[in-house]
Amino acid sequence: MKGPDAGAGSGSGLDAQGAFAAYEAVRHRLPPAGPGGACRHAGSLAEIAAGVDVFLLDAYGVLNVGETAIPGVAERIAALRAMGKRVLVVSNAAGVPHEALMAKYARLGYSFPPEDVVTSRATLCAALATERPRRWGMMADPGAGLRERAGLRLSPLADDPAAYADAEGFVLVGSTGWTEARQALLERALAARPRPVLVGNPDIVAPRERGFSTEPGHFAHRLADRTGVTPRFFGKPFADIYARAFARLDPAIPRGRVLMVGDSLHTDILGAQAAGIRSALISGYGFFAGSDAAGAIGRAGIRPDFIVTRP
Repeated sequence: MKGPDAGAGSGSGLDAQGAFAAYEAVRHRLPPAGPGGACRHAGSLAEIAAGVDVFLLDAYGVLNVGETAIPGVAERIAALRAMGKRVLVVSNAAGVPHEALMAKYARLGYSFPPEDVVTSRATLCAALATERPRRWGMMADPGAGLRERAGLRLSPLADDPAAYADAEGFVLVGSTGWTEARQALLERALAARPRPVLVGNPDIVAPRERGFSTEPGHFAHRLADRTGVTPRFFGKPFADIYARAFARLDPAIPRGRVLMVGDSLHTDILGAQAAGIRSALISGYGFFAGSDAAGAIGRAGIRPDFIVTRP
């Protein structure tokens, strides 16, 4: 999961139980769950570090909550590095450029090489570079378009129906400012003429300081339900972002020594299982803060290797 660094939309009105149900409703579009882990409990990552060579950290719920760093995590990362561990960030942060994301992490007290912060935005941009030239209509936060992909023909989607009719494909990046009226225009346009839809942030919701925000994945699944157009998703739990992270690692490191750490069953843990690596669910921050993580694991059948109270 992630927070405002991904361009969170307005409040969804959901609590953890409602957000969980929303993910369960779209399981048919997500990778299948693997056999799952033992759900061994630990107080922190320090207790399980001996069996791990590489930590892949989600951002929201692991590094930060909103604009606040989780206390002690910067020190935990420094300790893991001192033990010889690799530590990367793997995040569904699509709504802001990479340099802005790096600046945020620096403000929060984190130091990562830019290439070790692997995002769904970069994964989407790599995919767009392989697409044939098209006029793309773009759902994006104001001022946060995909300017790192120079040469792409991108038009912001607002309230003009002509922009939806003229687009040859659609890119969903950030949901700030997205409205029900704009969603209706997009759904009507796709129903009338199906076109490719690429989604840079598969999250349905993101937990914030007060409730959950609505993310691009919510709108993408809704248009799939209503138009029959199946979007292509870039980010956890889908394979592309994990492949991008693995490209940063020594290929000799066994997958069983790589651990994904996140706060979401349906993105971090499910994605880790699909990628063939181990996983740790953070239960004290983010999605399941104050909620019944164990009960959710039982209902979803998505079983992490570890349940960790705090990073």
